[in-house]
Amino acid sequence: MSVSEVACTYAALVLHDDNIPITAEKISTLVKAANVQIESYWPGLFAKLMEKRNIEDLISNVGSGGGGASAAVAVAPSGGAGAPAAAAAPAAEEKKEEPKEESDDDMGFSLFD
Repeated sequence: MSVSEVACTYAALVLHDDNIPITAEKISTLVKAANVQIESYWPGLFAKLMEKRNIEDLISNVGSGGGGASAAVAVAPSGGAGAPAAAAAPAAEEKKEEPKEESDDDMGFSLFD
């Protein structure tokens, strides 16, 4: 993501948070006030996007769209030799230890003191 895209995204979020209509002029004004140099076409693109999309939907679906996780699939030759490797994969996942949580005593303070 370029600096221009990030600046316009933050400007659109600020306008949305303040319940101000998201327009190219207002995005441009906020970006200029932040002293960020962007190409002149970005505010218009973001304003058109916000006209067509509900920003609440965009915010709530962050990280859930696009390509899903790809799963590794063992393709066995005609003899079926890939089956043991596929069966061993879940066992390897079970052996992973979760990191131990640090206690407040280790840091010298407690959140509830």
